[in-house]
Amino acid sequence: MRERERERKTQPIRLIPVVLKLKDTYNIWQNYLSSFPKANRYTIGTKIDMLFLEAIEYAFLASYNHTEQKQLLLNKSISKVDLVKLLLQLSWEIKALDNKKYAHLAERFAEIGKMLGGWKKQLLNKTPPIESEEKQG
Repeated sequence: MRERERERKTQPIRLIPVVLKLKDTYNIWQNYLSSFPKANRYTIGTKIDMLFLEAIEYAFLASYNHTEQKQLLLNKSISKVDLVKLLLQLSWEIKALDNKKYAHLAERFAEIGKMLGGWKKQLLNKTPPIESEEKQG
């Protein structure tokens, strides 16, 4: 029995592809954040970092929840990702992030956006709207 518990504790957490992509992109972001000008690193850099972690958290939680909760968490993740994209663009505009790094992150976020959007569309197609259920009943 104890051996099984130990095995469960040492097994890596299985992550869905979009959470893996977010996690990998966050690792890239961490490398880029260290090259931010000091004045921006602790303002917009910290804000991006916090929102990025929240986006990962919500996507991860959505992957383990029931459909109703999943939609709510997924919407929160999408909102956080959109805000990160906006703040990354702002960072690029104020020259805290160079062209190459911004382009690399923007490309990855375009993929993440498509993945999250596809997931949301799949959930919406799978789950009938609450209003239509109430009208029928």
